[in-house]
Amino acid sequence: MLDRGFLFGDGVYEVIPVYGRHLFRLPQHLKRLHNNLIAVSIPEPMTANDWGDMLADLVGHNAGEDQSVYLQVTRGVAPRRDHAFGKDLQPTVFAMSTPLEAFDPAITEKGIAAVTLSDIRWQHCHIKAITLLPNVLLRQQAIEAGASEAILVRDGFATEGAASNLFVVSNGLLLTPPTGPLLLPGITRDLLLELAVANAIPFREVDIPAEQLQTADEIWLTSSTREIMPVTTLDDEPVGTGKSGPLFHRMRDLYLAYKDRVRTGEAD
Repeated sequence: MLDRGFLFGDGVYEVIPVYGRHLFRLPQHLKRLHNNLIAVSIPEPMTANDWGDMLADLVGHNAGEDQSVYLQVTRGVAPRRDHAFGKDLQPTVFAMSTPLEAFDPAITEKGIAAVTLSDIRWQHCHIKAITLLPNVLLRQQAIEAGASEAILVRDGFATEGAASNLFVVSNGLLLTPPTGPLLLPGITRDLLLELAVANAIPFREVDIPAEQLQTADEIWLTSSTREIMPVTTLDDEPVGTGKSGPLFHRMRDLYLAYKDRVRTGEAD
């Protein structure tokens, strides 16, 4: 009960999809975990090889070809509750695997609804910390408004979703906010940019004014487990034609082809 993760939310985490019992982009997830542990001064309890072996063993002990692995590292158990921490704590590692829900094919055509909300989170959103209360409240506010997700706005610019990264298509150009302290460097986000480069899809990493969302041809939200979701309604108004757009469908096909290569072990 005195674990600092339980008392303070003092820890970081990763969520890693599994396709055909292959961990999706494991090196990239472990690199982000490593960076986050350094950022919050938690010593890394395992090497990259040890992480890989442990997670592969976890996947092997659970049923299902497709799974979702949750990995959490906290600062560990302290002798008493104190905001300050010593350097001799042993990190607590927790990992679990659950069945990965299949992507709803209806989303491909109909898309999802989103609302814009003020970004009330802290100044270090690039750290994948387990202290997610602002994200929880924002996502719940979106759901209670009849939407699936919230697109967050800070100082007049759209940053990301409450639990997703943001893409906008404007005049045929794919746009996404640049990485920095105000948004998470998403693994799926980075893959989409790699796919864009490989397939000559023009894109820019650029700040997106909130008002540009109102005139966008397409809006997508991405995450490791929910993949690519087209936003077709924003603040009760249609996005573009009100249906998933052509560039979404092209990127979705490229993403599915990449997933197939992960299943066969041809890609990580």
